[in-house]
Amino acid sequence: MSYREDKLMSLAGADINQLTESELKTYCKELLKNKIHGICFSVYDENQKPGDDISDEQILKKLEIIKPHVKWIRTFSCSDENMRIPILAKELGFKTLVGAWLGKDLDKNQIEVDKLIELCNDGYIDVAAVGNEVMYRKDLSEEKLIEYIKYVKSKIKTEVPVYLNKQQKELLEKFRDIENEKSNPSIKKFLGKS
Repeated sequence: MSYREDKLMSLAGADINQLTESELKTYCKELLKNKIHGICFSVYDENQKPGDDISDEQILKKLEIIKPHVKWIRTFSCSDENMRIPILAKELGFKTLVGAWLGKDLDKNQIEVDKLIELCNDGYIDVAAVGNEVMYRKDLSEEKLIEYIKYVKSKIKTEVPVYLNKQQKELLEKFRDIENEKSNPSIKKFLGKS
């Protein structure tokens, strides 16, 4: 994950650095009461890592904790244990933005995009993301990332928008046929701009 100091606390929607502890507690309670728009969701407990055996009960327990407070969840992978997250989340009524984690291993990348397509076509994804900071890590070329995006878009049989994260905005400017927040109502809704 990339660290961007200029974005630190930008999602809070207010300058919370000046609040007292009591004011901060009140502010957080109000945020939770009104539901947070969305959060990044991780299924792992302490000492767990990708590839570990994760039960549906563990996933559901975490989803049920946040359910009263969150509308959308964002995941960064859709293979292995991560494939079950959007399925269980949709059953609980969450909206889902699900990513295909891409890296240097082209075989793993193919599994990720194929699982993303499958989840989209089965109705478990509201917004699909391809790449997750792959350009920052320099794991793939721009051309290869665009190839994956076009592949995913060509295989999805539903109206699920395919999205790049904001860090890859320069690609959106180059390739207008890739859906983005300016042209897609679902993206605007996810970003809270509808």
